[in-house]
Amino acid sequence: MLDDFFVRALIAGIGVALTAGPLGCFVVWRRMAYFGDTMAHSALLGVALSLFFEVNLLLSVFGIAVVVSLLLLGLQRKQSLSADALLGILSHSALAIGLVLVAFMTWVRIDLIAFLFGDILAVTPADIALIWGGGALVVTALAFLWRPLIASTVSEDLAEAEGMKPAQARLFFMLLMALVIAIAMKIVGIMLITSMLIIPAATARRFSASPEVMAVLASLIGVLAVVGGLFGSLHYDTPSGPSIVVAALLLFILSLLPAAGRKTSGRAGSKGV
Repeated sequence: MLDDFFVRALIAGIGVALTAGPLGCFVVWRRMAYFGDTMAHSALLGVALSLFFEVNLLLSVFGIAVVVSLLLLGLQRKQSLSADALLGILSHSALAIGLVLVAFMTWVRIDLIAFLFGDILAVTPADIALIWGGGALVVTALAFLWRPLIASTVSEDLAEAEGMKPAQARLFFMLLMALVIAIAMKIVGIMLITSMLIIPAATARRFSASPEVMAVLASLIGVLAVVGGLFGSLHYDTPSGPSIVVAALLLFILSLLPAAGRKTSGRAGSKGV
């Protein structure tokens, strides 16, 4: 079955969607979309360093994402600039440095379009094993951190008072984001990873009465976007990664129709959980 490149693409895309759904819910609840973009843009720097030092691509991208996360936390503590300004600086700087490094490596042939917008049709059985294995690790860790993350999303002071250590939960959440970005990069590309985190979660929010329901629906909507995007790409001969994101966008637009559903009250706190 895995000899068929289209079937491999479906399996890989579904694995990413199932992982990104619950994680994307926290991105939406905690208003961290710009942080997701920053992490994704830093992935190109990880790619460049991987080629330069001839190290594993996944480890390099994950390592750079972790460094960017820790750097952001350190700069936020100094409170010299607002969070969005720091994210803007880190995001565009990491992307620019990565592009400059790639330009200097004239001895290396690199398909930037594949890294920027994904190449899901080129996934291998080894990629599928990595996606599903890494996805299982992320979902398991997220289930373990679910209560502390929910509590700190509603109120960090309340979570701290209940001994849930919100700072540690936030750090582990950032590490999970870094891992998902490293895994998903080959599927939808650096420029579109955040879309797969945000759009299915935002779509699911309209139909969800609780955080758990929203997480499940976000995964299912992501799966529908992957399937619809890939079949649309096959039928209309369009790029696969962007087609998946367009399919997710269409689902989001449909969810906004008056007859599609109603806004539920399953949110707690001022941050919109």
